[in-house]
Amino acid sequence: MTDIVDELKWRGLFSLSTDEDALRKALADGPVTFYCGFDPTAASLHVGHLVQVLTVRRLQQAGHRPLALVGGATGQIGDPRPTAERTLNDPETVANWVARLRSQIEPFLSFDGENAALMVNNLDWTAGMSAIEFLRDIGKHFRVNKMLTKDSVARRLESQEGISYTEFSYQLLQGMDFLELYRRYGCTLQTGGSDQWGNLTAGIDLIHRLEPDATVHAVGTPLMVKADGTKFGKSESGAVWLDPEMTTPYAFYQFWLNVDDRDVSTYSRILSFKSREELEELEKLTEERPQARAAQRALAEELTTLVHGADQCAAVIAASKALFGQGELGDLDEATLSAALSELPRVQVSELGPVVDLLAEVGLVASKSAARRTVKEGGAYVNNAKVASEDAVPSRDELLHGRWLVLRRGKKNLAAVEVTEVTAG
Repeated sequence: MTDIVDELKWRGLFSLSTDEDALRKALADGPVTFYCGFDPTAASLHVGHLVQVLTVRRLQQAGHRPLALVGGATGQIGDPRPTAERTLNDPETVANWVARLRSQIEPFLSFDGENAALMVNNLDWTAGMSAIEFLRDIGKHFRVNKMLTKDSVARRLESQEGISYTEFSYQLLQGMDFLELYRRYGCTLQTGGSDQWGNLTAGIDLIHRLEPDATVHAVGTPLMVKADGTKFGKSESGAVWLDPEMTTPYAFYQFWLNVDDRDVSTYSRILSFKSREELEELEKLTEERPQARAAQRALAEELTTLVHGADQCAAVIAASKALFGQGELGDLDEATLSAALSELPRVQVSELGPVVDLLAEVGLVASKSAARRTVKEGGAYVNNAKVASEDAVPSRDELLHGRWLVLRRGKKNLAAVEVTEVTAG
């Protein structure tokens, strides 16, 4: 067992707790059985969920036993959002998403040893319960006046949308989860985001009413936001998902590579498993040589490896280097290349024209005359090969995977041309 509280605090993962001294003692005396819940409200987790997933992993590595709950019941209801009702999904869709989320969480945890993880589903203890039983056995112990003070409920009551009884009852379901896990597995700690604090404490209140001798705890992790005030986990194209079909490994890697210097230290402490000494050295490098982006590269490589595996991480790093002339574009597999090029300005053409035309059409230069100057000055490249003539026309043999050309102006300005049908060259 290790003292994990100081580690969580140093990493910025300890925002709220019910009784820090009592929790610290329980964790030191451990092992503690704890749980964290994930609702299947989409087909994949996104990078915002990594805070919780990796906190669960961190606690397990400190010797404690995790219960990872994917909510087949609560996922059919949905935790109240700040401004509007969620769209309810049918049970079959939710069941499919439960399976997908489980498969994403499982690789982060160990299911062997004395503190082996366990995946649980709250549909197991709610599916057979009637509405009358739920109201008598659970609803009886909640006070509406207290429920109204929960942040998520209060915000919705102040909005034009209001809140339905369905979403209002969500905290009863999450409270019942903690009670059930306490009774089944001796679970005495729940972790979650600080925005979930009302739901976390609802479970503690319920346990105290029905199991007065129980000692249970909750820890809330801080919500991460970007330095510019925008929501963490969003890229220009939307949420950054863990599913490679929804966000490619290349785009996932680039998200972390492009993290603001003001944010990278915070994100690294929360998400990285590097030691304090390693992270402090990276923080120092960011201050001294921000242009090197050493911390961003380290974080991108570590998280891409964790989520997508070492092979995929190596492939996207190779693609990143190759795009800027530090590797062979022809060595990249089609899926990785396509993912990389999807992040660039690009055009589709049905036939291959002169390079100067392509440079202008894709927007790397303002005009064809500017394109000619770029070629003349030696600053135009096709698939990393310098364009020698202003009249050069790419050949069909130059297409990558029979489909792509990578254009570059200077060292850093990239674009892609997709050829849908070749009739020239």
